[in-house]
Amino acid sequence: MSQSPFRPLAAGVLIALAGTASAQEATLTPVVVTATRTAQAPYDIPAAIDVVATPPDGSLDVNLSERVQSIPGIVARDRQNYAQDTQVSIRGFGARSTFGIRGIRLYTDGIPATMPDGQGQVSHFNLDSAARVEVLRGPFSALYGNASGGVVQVFTADGTEPPELRFGVAGGSNGNLRTSVNARGVDGPVDYNVDFSHFRTSGYRDHSAARRESGNAKVGWKIDDDTKLTLVVNTVDIPDAQDPLGLTKAQFKADPRQVATVADTYDTRKSADQQQAGLIWDQRLDAANSLRVMGYYGQRGVTQYLSIPKATQVAQPGNSGGVVDLANEYGGGDARWTWSDTLAGRPFEIAAGVAYDNQTQHRQGYNNFVGGTLGVRGDKRRDEIDRVFDFDQYAQATWRVADDWSLMGGLRHSEVRFRSTDRYIVAGNPDDSGSTTYSATTPVFGVLWRATPWAHVYANWGRGFETPTFSELGYRADGGAGLAFDLRPSRSRNGEVGLKLQPSDHTEAGLALFRADSDDELAVATNLGGRTTYQNIARSRRQGIEASFKSEIAPDLHVVAAYTRLQASFRTPFLTCASTGCAAPDTPVAAGTRIPGVPRSTAYAALTYGAERGWQAGLDMNAMGATSANDLGTASAAGYALFGLSAGYVVDDGPWRINTFARVDNLADRHVVGSVIVNDGNGRYDEPAPGRTFLVGVDLRWR
Repeated sequence: MSQSPFRPLAAGVLIALAGTASAQEATLTPVVVTATRTAQAPYDIPAAIDVVATPPDGSLDVNLSERVQSIPGIVARDRQNYAQDTQVSIRGFGARSTFGIRGIRLYTDGIPATMPDGQGQVSHFNLDSAARVEVLRGPFSALYGNASGGVVQVFTADGTEPPELRFGVAGGSNGNLRTSVNARGVDGPVDYNVDFSHFRTSGYRDHSAARRESGNAKVGWKIDDDTKLTLVVNTVDIPDAQDPLGLTKAQFKADPRQVATVADTYDTRKSADQQQAGLIWDQRLDAANSLRVMGYYGQRGVTQYLSIPKATQVAQPGNSGGVVDLANEYGGGDARWTWSDTLAGRPFEIAAGVAYDNQTQHRQGYNNFVGGTLGVRGDKRRDEIDRVFDFDQYAQATWRVADDWSLMGGLRHSEVRFRSTDRYIVAGNPDDSGSTTYSATTPVFGVLWRATPWAHVYANWGRGFETPTFSELGYRADGGAGLAFDLRPSRSRNGEVGLKLQPSDHTEAGLALFRADSDDELAVATNLGGRTTYQNIARSRRQGIEASFKSEIAPDLHVVAAYTRLQASFRTPFLTCASTGCAAPDTPVAAGTRIPGVPRSTAYAALTYGAERGWQAGLDMNAMGATSANDLGTASAAGYALFGLSAGYVVDDGPWRINTFARVDNLADRHVVGSVIVNDGNGRYDEPAPGRTFLVGVDLRWR
């Protein structure tokens, strides 16, 4: 990869920082627990990790994409389709997912939102009550086990003193409306944060209306000075969210608000509901030792109506139908011991633990027709019990071997077991039962050099792995009976070097170069009758550069910028399907072809003005490079740059804080493809982003 495009950027950042460099130790950003599971500042961790706190006043704050725009390396696309989850990828990992989130690990308050097979969702993330979002990229992500191309964690805020009641309402274009109520406080040894949020939209496109109810509660009980018990409960309900599907390029150009005809014909839609609870016990044993035990349980139901044609279902006895009915139960736990003292007279911390996660899924399929009536539940076509669990052991340590040097390393052993029991066996649909086990040991190592108090240099290396999910194991590429247990897990070798800068209390910046080489990458093998099958590709590579900058350039005037350049490609040739109805791969994909779903570059910049009270204003830019849409590299979405403008006024008087705000997005009213459906079998790759939109609202806080 040519480095020439990045040299001017890196030089400019360094020159700007050198001019403001200070010999004083900079004020560090808030501590995090992601990379080492012990409290450390991102500035002192030899890994790429960023934290975003509560967003600036005046956002809708419904989707994760609103929170992480200022972090390089992560792409979170709002698909304008609440029947599908937000598309999230980190350094190209997870970009191939057409639904759900794969390839990265997701957590909320330490509770996994990624199932043991590697598939996750963020629909239950309650951002209204969140204090911060942490994003970890690079090799150290592997310490979280299967599918760790990166880690995203959302943390609910603790209770406040004095107690607060918060009320919010915001609405605008396309029927968007968000209302919320939040109570947080401290009562003796108990602190609490309870939130309920309602969101609804008519949708930018036809047939894209949705409603979402989200509740989240975090209650902590400080039993004594050394012991705390925390209960986290959350729920989400998304009834009958309409699915507009993707558009072909011709359809997008003709009318980006339209939907595919089959979306109306079969009334494509999805309902999801989830309830989850977790209990966390924190115990300080003595000055050096502590123990943390977490257990959780949840259930999630999904019913989805697809657009698989009636004729296809009738003609194929093995077809699983056009209605998906999933009932999930899941749970698990994590027990971790931490020792923090000295080794050879130097500060040393080690954390070691075990983790267990279990999922049982009752998967049923039905025809999406009854007689001549389409878009309704018909005869059963699939019935199976899918079980997957993992059992992992891990240890990781940080040792400050000298004043200017720190070492950090870790090791995780993961074992993931799949078992499927077929309960629908009829003529033309034989027994698909089976089981398989995947395992891996993933080491990571990093070193940090404190070149000066304001400049830290780091390097790290590690291995990672990603198993197929149950969705990818669902069908064999050869059309035979049974699940695709011949698929192998993808294994990666990851390296990174970086520079972290804090020249003053008000300025910080970062620069990172990275590469990840993967063996047995998963890619599409066939698309036939609504069934997608997968195959392993020998080698693939993701490499690039990330840069970020934050500063208060004048009193109450802040600037933030982030840039990522990413080259993701298949390194070996293979065969794939080029048309709908392809029963066997027959079209060559050349080595060097771009991995779909990965934009060449992303950029974000924002200039904001505002203090705790009075007038506030902001101008921001969000840019996305061209994105390939299929393995062949024959379809793509063009790049774009969109601008937004916001303004508001804050009154902070006595017990009341009143924030009124307004916002305009996509100022130039451009029609762009906001996200792509990778390898769509019908060539409907494009998911349009809205044109110019407006938002107004008010948030009230009573103390």
